[in-house]
Amino acid sequence: MNSFITPPDHINFKAKQLFKNMGQIIDGAIAYIDLNGGGPKEPHTHNHNHLFIVTEGEAKILLNGETIFLKKDEAFLVKGNIPHSVWNNIDGKTVMIGISVK
Repeated sequence: MNSFITPPDHINFKAKQLFKNMGQIIDGAIAYIDLNGGGPKEPHTHNHNHLFIVTEGEAKILLNGETIFLKKDEAFLVKGNIPHSVWNNIDGKTVMIGISVK
C-alpha cells in the first residue's frame, strides 16, 4: 500500500491514495462492526463490486476460500461475483466505508 505524503504547498497535512479509477459509483455506506460482528453469515454474490475502506480497526474479508486482512487506512476492491463476507477482526469496533461500483 502507498504511504502517507505531504502534497506540495500543504502544511501539517498527510494524504494517502486509497484507490484509482474503480468504475462507476452506485452508492456508499459506512458500517460500524462490533466484536464478533460481520456478515452475511453465508458468503454471497451480486452484480456489483464493493470497494471497502477501513477507517478504524481491522476487517477480515472472506473471498471464496481466501482471507484478506484490511487494516486502518487500507482499501480493497471485492469483485461481486466472488462469494464474500466481511467480519471485524479485532477485539474492539471496526469502522468501514463500503462503496458499490459497477
